[in-house]
Amino acid sequence: MAQPAEGDLEPVASTDTGDNWAPTRALGRAVLIAGMLLIAAVLLGRTELVILAAPLALSVAFALGKRPRTLPGLRLSTVESFPVEGGELGATVEVENRDTVGYDLTVVHLQHSPWLRLEGGTDPNAPRRGPRGGNRPYVTFVPRGVATAVELAGPAVRWGRHWLGPASAHAVAADGLLVSRAVVTGALGVKVYPLTDPFKADEAMPRAAGLVGQHRSRRPGEGGELAGVRQFAPGDRLRRVDWRVSLRTERLHVAATLSDRDAEVVVLLDLLADAGRSEGVGGTASVLDRSVRAAAAIAEHYLHRGDRVSVLEYGAQARRLRPASGRRQYLTVLEWLLDAHPSPTAQERGGAQLAAGISSAALVVVLTPLLDARSAAMLAGLSRSGRFVVAVDTLPSDLASPTVNSWTDLSHRLWRAERENTMGQLGEHGVPVVAWAGAGSLDAVLRDVSRLAAAPKAVR
Repeated sequence: MAQPAEGDLEPVASTDTGDNWAPTRALGRAVLIAGMLLIAAVLLGRTELVILAAPLALSVAFALGKRPRTLPGLRLSTVESFPVEGGELGATVEVENRDTVGYDLTVVHLQHSPWLRLEGGTDPNAPRRGPRGGNRPYVTFVPRGVATAVELAGPAVRWGRHWLGPASAHAVAADGLLVSRAVVTGALGVKVYPLTDPFKADEAMPRAAGLVGQHRSRRPGEGGELAGVRQFAPGDRLRRVDWRVSLRTERLHVAATLSDRDAEVVVLLDLLADAGRSEGVGGTASVLDRSVRAAAAIAEHYLHRGDRVSVLEYGAQARRLRPASGRRQYLTVLEWLLDAHPSPTAQERGGAQLAAGISSAALVVVLTPLLDARSAAMLAGLSRSGRFVVAVDTLPSDLASPTVNSWTDLSHRLWRAERENTMGQLGEHGVPVVAWAGAGSLDAVLRDVSRLAAAPKAVR
């Protein structure tokens, strides 16, 4: 259920200090016309000009007699403070009239992030604005002693931390002759969580080191995977007795099983470089967009299976999220991903430095576009440290380079060939590179890594 956002502002109202209300151009024109008519009546001696100026002057005086004494109150709130990328977001700007006279109309402006496509009204055919931000005026009527709300709604088209507000309002009173100074609220922060790509991996983990979980381990224990039949020993449960084998051998035998254990998954985001254009949900995705959404999908999958997941950043900030499990960890991962930003000026850190804080039994999934030589060196260093590393290529396949001159196409093909060569060298170092394709992306790679982990080690 949607909850009101924290930090909503209370209505603001202030008494008239003399400069809160300013004359409009309509008041200036009325005074000018009435004055010119009176001057002309005096100079020309025409009394009919006085008759023409009198109603205008009386109407201006009567309208100014209804001059308001207080400024309008203004309150900004949102009904969905944590939407998901592509989900609907609602905002409300409430204007309150605490005066004894009504306002003719109130003009409301709301500034917001370009990735929040907020529109007012209920017309489904109303055109949507592009990602240029919002400062569109909305007009509402506010009688005396009444609060009127301007409701806006629209999708949040991209993940991240966005801003909603400030909102401002100008009230027009005295039959359009006076306008108030701007009443401004503060801004609200809106967190938009990334939309997780569909992801599912059916293969076993290379090393399952926990006590409980859903992955089959190589250790005997209480699990669901049959490992064979052995002779009964003290402590075995009677429900494990294999009566068919026991009757044939005339000795009591039990079914041996492999224990089900959980695993630790480390999602490492390479933020050294970014490429491509981000257009939000339904448009093209940049490298950063693909990395963040893939990280959210992988974390959601393994946390749902009961595994422990941690997230690392290979960039300037070198942030690290400790491993944990459960839904709370998933929400923490989403919160952590909101602060992911490219950092090309980061200092080079080798894979050995990163491996120091990673468990030797963990599966390290590195989301990288392989656009920086430091990324390849980091992957090779992680592999040499004995960690199980899988590199996920997050570079969009349809990424095109801008045409600068006649050598652009040739240089782009050479760069592609060099990048393929780097992937081949990583494979020789034991780091498989697989392109991100959602569900099933890691199945073949995890199967090969699991077989490598299960293979007997040569004794020298």
